Amino acid sequence: MNIFACEPEYAALAKELAPSAKIYTATTAMQDPHQVQARPSLIAKMRQADLVICAGADLEIGWLPMLQMKSANTRVRNTEDGLFFAADHVETLDQMSNVDRSMGDVHSAGNPHLHFSPQRVLDIAKALTEKLIQLDTKQSDVYQQQLSSFVNRWQLARTQWQSKVATLQGMKVIAYHSTFRYLFDFTGIDSVADLEPKPGLPPTSSHLASLLKLANQGDISAIVVASYQDQRGANWLAEKSNLPVVVLPLSVGGNQQSDDLFSLYDSALDLLIKVNHPKK
Repeated sequence: MNIFACEPEYAALAKELAPSAKIYTATTAMQDPHQVQARPSLIAKMRQADLVICAGADLEIGWLPMLQMKSANTRVRNTEDGLFFAADHVETLDQMSNVDRSMGDVHSAGNPHLHFSPQRVLDIAKALTEKLIQLDTKQSDVYQQQLSSFVNRWQLARTQWQSKVATLQGMKVIAYHSTFRYLFDFTGIDSVADLEPKPGLPPTSSHLASLLKLANQGDISAIVVASYQDQRGANWLAEKSNLPVVVLPLSVGGNQQSDDLFSLYDSALDLLIKVNHPKK
């Protein structure tokens, strides 16, 4: 089976569930998944795909439809066949009934960066296994075994993550964007403000000045950015406020420690714990 994954976290999940598949990843953890060019190489890979796996919730709305049109691959045009949107199988956070451009780059279907929710990853893994079986019935037993193995290992890891999360409850941070919304929800971290004045807009001088007043109140522990995001605004605020900047991997490959979904969680939690408890 040829699998086209829109983001590296879903390539990693596909590798767990279908290790014999040929998996191609359209983006890396070092680029903004909202902003992707429909390059000829991506079109060629989509043309070969039996299954396309994406986050959904409109994260890829700026480039996925173009790839689908230009690849002319009827197998991956809709979710009844070989197209799988992770967000279709879980409840997303921050859904909005009314959205317009004045609000910035927001998603009415909810925050699409849902791979930092352990329970949602489990639910997505189960739904993706059903899709794999639908497309490749002969390998049904293999996919079920892979899912069982993944669930067991994920549940064990989740227990270990819960003990780490306990040390982060109530930590306050300023983040660049809502990229880590689900990670903050899982850990109990309070993201009190964003570096972006509106989603999708880069930090401005006036907005950073307002954040400096907030940072100087003394109860914020760190500024959090993803490894692909521009760190200039975060570094300016850090210099003025004496707050540390924490660079977290958005996805698998976002730093040297994150080479699968398990190590992605380990790395993100360890980095947050290190800055919240610097002497440990």
